[in-house]
Amino acid sequence: QVQLVESGGGLVQAGGSLKLSCKASGGTGSYAMGWFRQAPGKDREFVAWIGQITNYTDSVKSRFTISREDAKNTVYLQMNNLKPEDTGVYTCAAGIIATQNSARYNYWGQGTTVTVSS
Repeated sequence: QVQLVESGGGLVQAGGSLKLSCKASGGTGSYAMGWFRQAPGKDREFVAWIGQITNYTDSVKSRFTISREDAKNTVYLQMNNLKPEDTGVYTCAAGIIATQNSARYNYWGQGTTVTVSS
């Protein structure tokens, strides 16, 4: 069973940067890894995934970068030029297929909160 733990969230001013980490309990080389976020009162939305290639939602392209370090069983989300609308609880997920559909992921972390002030 895969267990995921996120870290790196916090409070940052608009235009600033944060780097989120998602540590897995075991090797994740055979899994696609995704990042999702949820603002208060809104639905969870896809942010990025990494498998053989990477994919991003349009609103974060050119600002966010997803990467992985297999030796540490960790996936990262580097977030630059943050905007207030990026505020939310960010969660990572693991699945057997790379997809933007949250229903297709098998394992989820508990999330880390990102707050961007104007």
